Amino acid sequence: MYEVKIVTDFAAAHNLRNFRGRCENLHGHNWKVEVVVRGDRLDQAGVLLDFGELKQATRQVLQQVDHQYLNDLPYFKERNPSSEHIARFLFESLAARINGDHRWVFSVSAWESKDSCATYYGESR
Repeated sequence: MYEVKIVTDFAAAHNLRNFRGRCENLHGHNWKVEVVVRGDRLDQAGVLLDFGELKQATRQVLQQVDHQYLNDLPYFKERNPSSEHIARFLFESLAARINGDHRWVFSVSAWESKDSCATYYGESR
């Protein structure tokens, strides 16, 4: 089994509905995002997935959320834009672009601060 990981970031605003706390108010974060891809086979160059390809796909997905008010986005109309749901949104969006026969998005972590993150693993492969 092989694993590659990239770390990147985006900035956005949100508020949590029905939270009963300060986070119900409009506020923002500079989220750090970790994307982990696993696979059981390398290509002819000895690479699971080119880091550049993974970074490009991640940048394209992050363009949907970067500098946005997350509550206004269709995915978050019925879901609170919590770090848990953000991680899932990014996971599902990246899996649609990255997954193949021998590689798949394993997890996405959304760090809303230097010491707090949520991770989504998706369905077992």
